[in-house]
Amino acid sequence: MMREKWLRLLSLAVLFCIFSASKTFSQDFPERPVPPRLVNDFAGILSGQEVSILENKLVSFNDSTSTQIAIVIVNSLNGYDKSDYAQRLAEKWGIGVKGLNNGVLILVKPKTSDSNGQVFIAQGYGLEGAIPDLTCSEIVDYEVLPAFRKGDYFTGLNNAANTLMSLARGEFSAAEYGMKAKKSSDKGFPLGAIIFIVIIIASIFGRSGGSNRRNISTSGLPLWMLMSMMGSSGRSSHSGSWGGFSGGGGGGFGGFGGGSFGGGGAGGSW
Repeated sequence: MMREKWLRLLSLAVLFCIFSASKTFSQDFPERPVPPRLVNDFAGILSGQEVSILENKLVSFNDSTSTQIAIVIVNSLNGYDKSDYAQRLAEKWGIGVKGLNNGVLILVKPKTSDSNGQVFIAQGYGLEGAIPDLTCSEIVDYEVLPAFRKGDYFTGLNNAANTLMSLARGEFSAAEYGMKAKKSSDKGFPLGAIIFIVIIIASIFGRSGGSNRRNISTSGLPLWMLMSMMGSSGRSSHSGSWGGFSGGGGGGFGGFGGGSFGGGGAGGSW
């Protein structure tokens, strides 16, 4: 009798521990949104219009390809590493289609006065070939962090979404993206340096008198050259350059399909 009593007590203790752990886990991670949405800004850093633009884009992409790209912005990672949090949340929500495992989660924890910002891109099993871990890291480095460091969350998320969609559609390979992104990054040239060069060239042209002055603007440079230099310096090398998808909203997001994740992906902080 005593042994049975202790076994019952032990069983109750185990069940209590399991229940408590499950409850704690549930509190650490947001529940799937109802109604279902692909863009979930729990931190309130995006405007309503920005959420709408991203949601419509991702819903249309899901409708045409079945690939689900979800954006989740949270106030805290609750002590978890960003990669662990992203994997657990993606599994809990079941982002992607079951069997195809074609889901992607872009997780963001905004920067605050007392903590660094965190971002992580996790891809499902079915997308590891088209979007390997290295490519996730490159997207974070080239598309996301430059905008996030300026406080422009929408541009960083929009650039990342465009790139991920293009890769998933096969518009270019992961290797092609990496080479092009690095090349574009290397081409970056400070505006101050461009203006300095313009002034130097202008002074050279300004000293060359005679017939040469007929094709020179008041600044000492041919107008087309000046406009070209100044125009190129004002453009971001990555803003939406990897697939300007602009489809309208579909019939609304129907919900996550039970996709699985294998622990891959990459992230960064700022």
